[in-house]
Amino acid sequence: DNFNEIERVNIRCRLSPHILPAPWALAVTGVTTDQIEDPSLPSWFEFSHQISALIARWAPATWTGYNTIAFDEEFLRQSFYQNLHPNIYQTQFNHNDRLDLMKVIYAVWDRAPETLQWPRDDRDRISFKLDRLAPENGFTAHDAHDALGDVEATIHVATLIRDRAPAVWARCLRNRDKHAVADTLQSGHPVRLIERFGAAPPRSFVGVYAGTNPQNKNAIGFLDLDASDAAALVDADDDILADAVSGTPKLIRSVSINKTPNIFPITNPEPEQIAAAKIVAGRPDFRERVGQALADRFADLEEPEEVERHIYGGFYSAEDKRVLAEFERSGWKHRAELVSQLEDRRLRQLGQRLILWNAPALVSEHYAEAAQVAIRDRWLSNDPDAPWMTLADVDRQLAEIAEVG
Repeated sequence: DNFNEIERVNIRCRLSPHILPAPWALAVTGVTTDQIEDPSLPSWFEFSHQISALIARWAPATWTGYNTIAFDEEFLRQSFYQNLHPNIYQTQFNHNDRLDLMKVIYAVWDRAPETLQWPRDDRDRISFKLDRLAPENGFTAHDAHDALGDVEATIHVATLIRDRAPAVWARCLRNRDKHAVADTLQSGHPVRLIERFGAAPPRSFVGVYAGTNPQNKNAIGFLDLDASDAAALVDADDDILADAVSGTPKLIRSVSINKTPNIFPITNPEPEQIAAAKIVAGRPDFRERVGQALADRFADLEEPEEVERHIYGGFYSAEDKRVLAEFERSGWKHRAELVSQLEDRRLRQLGQRLILWNAPALVSEHYAEAAQVAIRDRWLSNDPDAPWMTLADVDRQLAEIAEVG
């Protein structure tokens, strides 16, 4: 709680066999191909279990970093998912919670900007990047491309905020609890939401609770009172509500209450804001329709083929969780037998892949050949939006590096 270092951990794993390393990532971090292929390093499977053990040993803890909820946490969940952990949400269970200092910085900019010195980038815009923000505020030992360096810089900036803007810090800590966030939103009173879009500085929106997505209780509708006419919108037809949810500018935003949103109560709202809040609070039918509009927003999206993209495709059954728990503590021969017992098609596919990578003698020659073809097809993909590194990407990045010199 006082930012005193208790333990320091710095581990890495070797590259998984289906991954092409990004040349720019290697160039920026200084990591070599020899390092990422070092056979003495743990496999990704072993690495994921080392991280899982840390989470269990350190619980209860607040897992904190800079832009971690949108970036690092998603990688962490994929690590747990693809390596068949029974629980991919480990940083949110067993009394753990999360805090993203980048979001705290946005709140500081809006609520207490005098707290920090604000650096500018090469285009003279305010920069919210940690590698600029930390040195601008007195942290001189920052290696921006080193994991521990980022941790030390994060702790430094967090300490400044706690000491100089205690009210903002306390509110951000409260927003770790999704139930506290939901209670604040669903109070019926106008509240402040602070967000940042693109390269523009963060800004605050005053709004009220406008419904809950029935298919995702963590997604709550937030009606922007400054951009909309609540009295007209509550009687709008479904097409207008759909546009309010997905159009630009958004009149109704979707707030993920489990991602530590910047929600701040308003002590003295304007009379017109209070009046609009009362209108919305008195129309439960409107809030229900908004919730359905939030659910319908992505209903027509095409189902992805890649198993990695199905990470949020449903919770595991109790029986599958039992098998996964046994999978964790077994050897590879027994793991190969357990994979066939899994009910979830995603888990069976990921399990077979793990057996191939870690105990190839236990898979059929036919499966091994098919897997190699699948990896080759991914590497040779010409899809510019492919969510993995392709050979075309590698060539492009190498050319960019050569051009920079």
